[in-house]
Amino acid sequence: MAEVVKIKKSWIYVALTLLVVAYLATMSIISWRLTDGRKCAGVRITVHDTALYKFVTPRELALELGTFPRRAKTMRLRDLNIDSIERLLAAFDKIERVNVTILSNDTLLIDVHPLHPVARIFDNDGHSYYINRSGKRIKADARYHIDVPVIQGRFSESMPPTSMLPLLDAVASDSLMNSLVSMIKVDSPNDIILVPAIRGHVINLGDTLDYADKFRRIKAMYRNVMSVRGWEFYDTISVKWGGQVVATRRNKAVAKERLVVETVNEEDVDVSTMLSGPNVAPGQALPNKPAKNEKTIPARKGEKPPVVFEPTDTTAKKTPEKEN
Repeated sequence: MAEVVKIKKSWIYVALTLLVVAYLATMSIISWRLTDGRKCAGVRITVHDTALYKFVTPRELALELGTFPRRAKTMRLRDLNIDSIERLLAAFDKIERVNVTILSNDTLLIDVHPLHPVARIFDNDGHSYYINRSGKRIKADARYHIDVPVIQGRFSESMPPTSMLPLLDAVASDSLMNSLVSMIKVDSPNDIILVPAIRGHVINLGDTLDYADKFRRIKAMYRNVMSVRGWEFYDTISVKWGGQVVATRRNKAVAKERLVVETVNEEDVDVSTMLSGPNVAPGQALPNKPAKNEKTIPARKGEKPPVVFEPTDTTAKKTPEKEN
């Protein structure tokens, strides 16, 4: 008796399974027939980009797809080749991942996760491109621009651009250095140059080791020396050697900043080449104010013009105005 009951239960289970399979197959056929003549309602592109400045936008991706977004509304759903669209966009170097699906309202959804550039590279071969943290190159062109740190230099397999990413992270984590550094130039593994936003000098960082100590010495140099000497007194500041700062003066022939005044004989120069401002005689300027000339004042014939430094000391002796 127990064996008969067990056989009946098995047949009931098989019958129910067949009914479910038949139902699903029927619904699939009905669904296919219902959608056979339905047209695409349009294309919707979403970009999952959390960056403040968007590197890839839906509009740019629509341009990459050409006329397809416009043609899609005239196409039947069953004629849409989803795999082909995914392959096309996956080959785009600025996209990390893409997924294409048809929504219940007959809209084609293109869901995109873009790559996130962390630096722009200018190599010595004349190439320019962006890189992400894994080192994947992203072509740089006018349509795709993002404000990221700039690195220039000669790179190789032993020293790829990604080797500079720890330095970028160290600069970004230090508020003062982050506001100071405008570009990184790699001359060699032991000569990494920081180009400050302050015009007039560069900083030789040396290698990529011990950032904290090097940043401390750079700040001390700015605080104790540069603030007194001036931003253009040195052309190079080096912290590549441990425990010290080595600075190279811009012009070794000049011991200190000074104002050089030279009287020019107007008979020896062509006065017509000098453009003056309102109420100022040709070749002259108001004391302590720069001349508004488009051309420099020439020296005497056969002589080199003097090197002129603007003093930082406001108590420096002023040159009296020439009486008209």
